Formats: sequence, structure tokens, C-alpha cells
Amino acid sequence: MATGRTHRPATRSRGIPEATVARLPLYLRALTALSERSVPTVSSEELAAAAGVNSAKLRKDFSYLGSYGTRGVGYDVEYLVYQISRELGLTQDWPVVIVGIGNLGAALANYGGFASRGFRVASLIDADPAMAGKPVAGIPVQHTDELEKIIKDNGVSIGVIATPAGAAQQVCDRLVAAGVTSILNFAPTVLTVPDGVDVRKVDLSIELQILAFHEQRKAGEEAAAGDGAAPAAAARKESTEQGPDGDVPAVMPA
Repeated sequence: MATGRTHRPATRSRGIPEATVARLPLYLRALTALSERSVPTVSSEELAAAAGVNSAKLRKDFSYLGSYGTRGVGYDVEYLVYQISRELGLTQDWPVVIVGIGNLGAALANYGGFASRGFRVASLIDADPAMAGKPVAGIPVQHTDELEKIIKDNGVSIGVIATPAGAAQQVCDRLVAAGVTSILNFAPTVLTVPDGVDVRKVDLSIELQILAFHEQRKAGEEAAAGDGAAPAAAARKESTEQGPDGDVPAVMPA
């Protein structure tokens, strides 16, 4: 069984842009849904709409994979699922460790989508001695003292950090020293890693703040649209009213 220690995705060596790599999972999710409905082919327009991108960008992305579809027919769904899965390295088994089994870590452990997408939760690790041995999602939690041994025994190259911010860098350092080369960080802090280690940060508070910004902007635009008629009327009135000398507006602009 491949463990992910000696097999790396081919995206960098083949020169696929990072922006394209970031969209491949979106295409794969849409294609998987089509496959589950036994849809044999899909047009670039239909797939782009399902993935939330424009069709020209999709065709450009697929050209990096060497997949151009068939005019009048579209793309073969099953072949594209295989092609993208292979490019992302999902045709093999990737053991993953989750460090920090609080509410978030436990929720991640219970997520059922890992196995179907090429990932296997090899171990759950926590610093609390009281957690040791307790099953979460059917997997007994192990103490952080065993972290290095767990990584070596399971050939782990991907680690998930779901600890408090204060513990994240130390955990990261231990993961990297033990051989982990890719980290998914849920802790609300920026991690420092050496060259050759990839970090993806998921910060839910930042995402919510970005959504709040857009909500505030939309509310401002709606308010401006609603008040648009009043300033225009005031301006018209201002232009017709004159002051005592007949040449100065009665209402002076601020």
C-alpha cells in the first residue's frame, strides 16, 4: 500500500500553475457528483457552472492536464475524475494525523469525506493525558509523547493541526522534524516552516470577517440606492433658492 512518503503529486514538475491546482478539487467535486448520478459526459459550460468558474478558464485549466474534450460531446466524466484524482495524488492512500482533539479536531475526525477522497486518518493525537485511549470516530486518541513514533510507523507526510494557537508552532516543529512535509493548519496563528514544507491555513474567523466586509458593503450600497432620490431633489431645490443678495444659495454646501 502506498503511504505517500515516496509518491508526490506531479503538478509542480509538470508546470501546472498554483491557481489551476487550487481549482482542481472544485472540478473533482462537481465531476464526482455527476458520476454518482451516472452522467457519462459533460460540456465545459455545464461543468464550469457547477464548479463556479467560467468555461474559458476551465478549458485552460484542463489543457494543462492534456484533456481537451470532444467537440459536440464534451468531457468524459469518469476519465476526468481519474485524471484529476491522479494529478492531485488521490489514487493512493494518504495517511493523515490530526493533532489537537478538541471540538474542532473531533469534528474533523468524524468527517466522512476523507476516506472517499484518498485520505486515511492514521491517528488522533492530543496533549491531554485524560484523552489517551478514548475513542473519537472509532479511533483511540494517542498522547503527543508518541507523535514521532506514530508518524514513522504510519509513513505520515500530512499533518493537521487543530490545537490552540499557543501550542501550534511547537507541534508544527515536531511534525516537520519527524518527517511531515505538508501541514493543514486550523490554529489561529501563522506557522514558520523550512523550505520544502507546504502549509495550508484555514482560519474560520478570517473567512467570517471577509463575509462581514461584503455584507457591510452590500448594506451600504442598498442604503445609497434608497437615498439617491433625496439628494437629487435637495440639489434641485438648492439651485432655485437664493439668498438675500440674490446670488448666494440659501443652503450653503458643507
